[in-house]
Amino acid sequence: MKELETGLLRQLAESEGDILEDIELIESLEYSKKLSSEIKEKVAIAIETEANINEASETYRPAASRGALVFFLMSELYKIHSFYKFSLDSFVIVVKRAIDLVQAKAKAERDAAKKAAAGDEEEPEEGAEGEGDAEGKPEAEAEEEEEVQLEMTPKSLEKRVADLTESITFQSFNYTRRGTFENHKLIVSTMLTFRIMIRKGLLNPDEVNSLVRKEVASEVTHQSESLKFIPETAWAAVKGLE
Repeated sequence: MKELETGLLRQLAESEGDILEDIELIESLEYSKKLSSEIKEKVAIAIETEANINEASETYRPAASRGALVFFLMSELYKIHSFYKFSLDSFVIVVKRAIDLVQAKAKAERDAAKKAAAGDEEEPEEGAEGEGDAEGKPEAEAEEEEEVQLEMTPKSLEKRVADLTESITFQSFNYTRRGTFENHKLIVSTMLTFRIMIRKGLLNPDEVNSLVRKEVASEVTHQSESLKFIPETAWAAVKGLE
């Protein structure tokens, strides 16, 4: 548009006589007007598309959030052993594999549903009326049916996000598990479980921290006779928990 405006201004400045008789200038004006309308239409479509993309992104955020949770857990495993080093590039490959598995499963389910629907339909009798009109119709109907099935409903989208979240969690855990020592596998799975439950609001973070860290009170109060069955070392931890 800027180039067209510059060209029009140049043509107007160089024009001699009646500008209404300048065919080239009039054609440039008409082309500019047409292009301006097209650009406005494309901008309107782009704004709508961007809104749809942002809405879809928010819908898939739980799956992305789970992937981030697992990755940050993996990146902190060096605190257990210096041997544990995981790269972001390798993790992205694992996530893509998890997405492909969900896609393949969804396609298999759609194909199975199509076969079941095709089996239920009755085959037309030979020589029935309207046979000529019906030629080519099944293919068109199949394409239309496929478009309807590919269109995501809120329920199917919710199921897809849940499947993606589960697949990303399992594939990422499996990838991490294969690279950890046997005596650390239970620690990793426990840490992952705690973090998922905290994120879901099923566990109190303070309670989990108290369980993991075992905070010991620096100043221990007197232990009454009725509580002497608790060892002194454990009593300090009990007071820390309190």
